[in-house]
Amino acid sequence: MLLLISPAKSLDFESKPVTEKYSQPAFLKEARLINKELKKLSPGDLSQLMGISDKLGELNFERNQTWKTPFTPANAKQAVLAFTGDVYQGLDACHFSERDFEVAQEKIRILSGLYGVLKPLDLIQPYRLEMGTKFGVEGEANLYKFWQDKVSKAINEDLQNNSGVLVNLASNEYFKAVDSKKIEGEIISPAFKDLKNGKYKIISFYAKKARGLMSRFIVQNNLSNPEDLKAFDLDGYYFNNELSKGKNWVFTRDH
Repeated sequence: MLLLISPAKSLDFESKPVTEKYSQPAFLKEARLINKELKKLSPGDLSQLMGISDKLGELNFERNQTWKTPFTPANAKQAVLAFTGDVYQGLDACHFSERDFEVAQEKIRILSGLYGVLKPLDLIQPYRLEMGTKFGVEGEANLYKFWQDKVSKAINEDLQNNSGVLVNLASNEYFKAVDSKKIEGEIISPAFKDLKNGKYKIISFYAKKARGLMSRFIVQNNLSNPEDLKAFDLDGYYFNNELSKGKNWVFTRDH
């Protein structure tokens, strides 16, 4: 199984990585092109483009200006340890064993507006560029058009080594960067719902964390058979056969 997850806006480049192993992003050439265009934008331009505060505009202006290759452990950090949002709290990679990192490197791919698609141990430098940002590069109207063919091809190549099963644990915003019609394999899309006022609903914070929990469940059990996903039971979730339809698998929690 190959898993897709989204990146996070919140980053940690201060704490020391728990592993010395690292790899290089496959699309650094493309990331350089995007960064070259980002460098032209003022803090005010960035605030307007991304709908962020003036303070965050200043921060990301500085990030864009200092971004440079080559990436080394001295100036960059492994993606799975640099991202710290809800998904990554569930994934909890800072407590991975070396074996876990090896499995994660094989099975997890992180979609990114700047880097296209990342392996967990790929080095990255701080950035903010959501996939849905209306930012044109290389004559393309937006990042989806810039990345879709490249990302879809890379995923198909990785699927050949992962039983042809793609588990979509990314947000809708990021999964749109994948041309699902061109994916050469089976796509399973888990959803996580909590019981609230007598009904099962997707609650964003819990659902994001659950995507990370399921990723950790797959990694630490080194799962390859998608049917084994139905045994996922972390934090009280369980497979709900009644609510599941086709390859849209629903996991619910009653408390």
